[in-house]
Amino acid sequence: MTVQTERPPSGPADVRKTAGAGEPGGPTPRAASRAGAFAPYLLLLPACAATVLLLGWPLLKDVLLSFQNLNMAQLIQHVTEWNGVDNYKDVLTGEDFWRVTLRSILFTAANVVLIMILGALVGLLLARLGRRMRVTLLVGLVLAWAMPVVAATTVYQWLFAQRFGVVNWVLDKLGWHSMADYSWTSSQLSTFFVVTVLIVWQSIPFVAINLYAATTTIPDELYEAAALDGAGAWQSFTTVTLPFLRPFLYATTFLEIIWVFKAFVQVFTINGGGPDRLTEILPVYAYIEGVGNQHYGMGAAIAVLTILILLVISAYYLRIVLKQENEEEAGL
Repeated sequence: MTVQTERPPSGPADVRKTAGAGEPGGPTPRAASRAGAFAPYLLLLPACAATVLLLGWPLLKDVLLSFQNLNMAQLIQHVTEWNGVDNYKDVLTGEDFWRVTLRSILFTAANVVLIMILGALVGLLLARLGRRMRVTLLVGLVLAWAMPVVAATTVYQWLFAQRFGVVNWVLDKLGWHSMADYSWTSSQLSTFFVVTVLIVWQSIPFVAINLYAATTTIPDELYEAAALDGAGAWQSFTTVTLPFLRPFLYATTFLEIIWVFKAFVQVFTINGGGPDRLTEILPVYAYIEGVGNQHYGMGAAIAVLTILILLVISAYYLRIVLKQENEEEAGL
């Protein structure tokens, strides 16, 4: 015996359910996919607008200012005096700019090398420590990293003060009595030494925490396999740890180059670029020429050239990194 079932008649609700994308009342699949394709760009729009407003507009104003003869007289009279590329000619034909540029590159290279070596060692130490010691060291690193730059610079001024400075007092107690009243800001090398210690101290936490986080992504099975193959501590580091850390080292080095190259606050606050302007780097040089000597167009031109030099250095470094990565992929 067969039982026949009747299909209930479709009502208005079923009609609404069957109204799909192909009917005039509903969205077409092409329109839906198009809306989905534009969604990421709409989400990025506020960030792009803020970037253009906060970075693009000041940069454009600085470029326009670099083509003007703007001194205190023009500011008082509210006069815009265009002088073409005269500011750039004066800067590029002078010896001071190239001397400061070379000094800035050497200063950046020395600091970045020290930061990466010491930061990498601290990061590897964090990976080897026990939980309590690791947390204690991490707290100390975060506190040093979170200290404002001006506050840290003021502390270092106290530490290296000629009279009543902690560093001179310790050196005197250790037997170097000639250092009791030594002025750390009286010469170029000693001033750069203080600034370098300050910048390295501020930058080590960033590198160490990044590399420690990178070590946590390395599978333990790789170390076990290396140990079974008879690899020692150094061989395990070069064959397992270093390949995993290499991308993080590249990225961190790139960020440190940018950060150290524009280290205005530390250099200017310690000694104002002195003595005799021998410790000026490009950001300090632009500020002194622009604001200190009231040659605002000249200072703007130096700032634009500083940005271009930093872009060239960054592009050259990225080219080296990409070339090494391509060679490693080809070797695999």
